[in-house]
Amino acid sequence: MRFLLTTEQRDFAASLDAMLTAAGTPSVVRSWSAGDRAPGRALWSRLADAGLFALAVPETYEGVGPLPVELAAAFVELGRHTVPGPLVEMVAACALLAGLSDPGPAKRLLPGVVSGETMVTVGAPYALDGDAADLVLTVEGERLRLTSAAQEGPPRERPGARSSLDPARRLTLPSSGGELLSGTPAPEAFTYARLTTAAQALGVGLALLDRTVAYVGQRHQFGVPVGSFQAVKHQLAEAMVGLEFARPLVFGAAVTLDPVDVAAAKVAACEAAYAAARTALQLHGAIGYTAECDLSLWLTKARALRTAWGSPSECRAAVLGDGGLPRE
Repeated sequence: MRFLLTTEQRDFAASLDAMLTAAGTPSVVRSWSAGDRAPGRALWSRLADAGLFALAVPETYEGVGPLPVELAAAFVELGRHTVPGPLVEMVAACALLAGLSDPGPAKRLLPGVVSGETMVTVGAPYALDGDAADLVLTVEGERLRLTSAAQEGPPRERPGARSSLDPARRLTLPSSGGELLSGTPAPEAFTYARLTTAAQALGVGLALLDRTVAYVGQRHQFGVPVGSFQAVKHQLAEAMVGLEFARPLVFGAAVTLDPVDVAAAKVAACEAAYAAARTALQLHGAIGYTAECDLSLWLTKARALRTAWGSPSECRAAVLGDGGLPRE
């Protein structure tokens, strides 16, 4: 079977690409990392206006989804432009709320998610960007609790905050108390989280490859572009092959939504992105190590996504039928 995105799906991805290119996301990421959320929240609203969050919400709650293939296509672009914020966690939260036996919380919260007014993240127990989100859904075994994250103090000194490999990804402990929601967490939420993480990683890897190809074409040594060296070509070709093998796995998993397919897609995409990051760092030389270089925004994202929502070993265990749920 030959699988291709439809014209509408490709056009939607292209529109996101154009919007994010114009938005200058590297500066937004740096502001987000420094604790200035205003540019990121403004971009979040623009993504909502483009219909991104509606893809994760059923029509009953003013969305158009869930549409996993469209979500995968969108998250490739989000990764390509390293957009900050709890994007994957928003998709998981939508699935958790929509899957509750009591529709009350979904009716109350999901329309705000669709419009971009409400930023929701998920904690199990740590919540990604919980200090920036409006609401945190905390998974407590077979229960869900709706809480807010601790807000006291500067972003890097707030109670329960933890650093991440990616400076744009802050981990916080939700505050105590909150509203205990009825119903058990839907397993589909974990599947959607892994799928969108895989798609995001694929986009990160593609961006790293594109930036590295452009760089080695501009950098000269011995009077010729570095990219003309056979060893450099081989490294870039290996990175490209890994990403191109991961792409059909990601979109195939979006079609089936089989947890095994999704786990396989996450392994392939995250490992390919991580390999592309290592290649990009080596071929950029010393400049690639500096935080001032925009390349670092994608390098750290690739490393963080590799273990988000399941490490490579956990996902491989899921493919082999040994479980694969996160141990944390």
